[in-house]
Amino acid sequence: MNNFKIIILDVVIAIISGVIVGTAYFFFQNSNGFAPGGVGGLATITHYLISDKVSWSILMIAFNLPIFIFVSILVNKKLGIMLSIYMIVQSCMPYLYEFLGAKAYSLANNSEDFNIVFACIATGVISGFGFTIMLRHFGASGGTYGISAIIKKVKPATNIAYLSFILDASVVFIAFFVYGMRITPVICTLVNLFIADIIVDNFLSGVKNGYKFEIITSNPGELTNELLTKMKHGVTGISVHGMYSDTDKYMLICIINKRQIGEMMKILKRHPETFASFSKVNEVFGNFKRKV
Repeated sequence: MNNFKIIILDVVIAIISGVIVGTAYFFFQNSNGFAPGGVGGLATITHYLISDKVSWSILMIAFNLPIFIFVSILVNKKLGIMLSIYMIVQSCMPYLYEFLGAKAYSLANNSEDFNIVFACIATGVISGFGFTIMLRHFGASGGTYGISAIIKKVKPATNIAYLSFILDASVVFIAFFVYGMRITPVICTLVNLFIADIIVDNFLSGVKNGYKFEIITSNPGELTNELLTKMKHGVTGISVHGMYSDTDKYMLICIINKRQIGEMMKILKRHPETFASFSKVNEVFGNFKRKV
């Protein structure tokens, strides 16, 4: 029964992700003369060239589905199936919106209100959110991953990040020639890729993030009390030994919110004998805030 629930959850997540990305592509990308990255971008460029013969949805499935079938055979059967569901749902969204009478951003607004920059920003933000859901749950979000995973299976030494960059860069290069050697479609493609990557990076790095301070001090009592009182976060003390001074010290560890960095700096300035460093923590689990 648990396995059945997991499968249902996986299918639901794949469908939701497909709906989100398909919505972004229908309303803001397909009809506005620029392409997304990777395999989807190649399908979009092909549609631009032969739009009167084959629909965008058919091309998306034709470009991506064979890759996911090979992923199922060579890499992971379940992953290949979920990616296929995700892509099919994504590709069917234009049919659904056309059936409902919805209009794309470029068609729903007159020439004065329409702005292609807004369209590529919206595509990046919305599709990036859909990519994040797929990546967090399945570790993959499209045909580019499929190609990378297959090549990695055949040649384990292959640099996946470099290969993904080559695929995205090729779309940008081809877009320049396909869209009439105009720079605007190229810039829009780059902006779309950049914003989608920012959305993915921020969501994957953790919504509940913070900053970890490591403070070296010889007098931990007063500083610890001030941190507990004003920061409202717990403090962990570790006995350490300073090799340069050959003296015993304490290292205080405290994780705080981003907005509390200024207050933390003020506290540390009141204790000039301390030495401190801090780093970003991408995800915080457990009781982040101290119980009062």
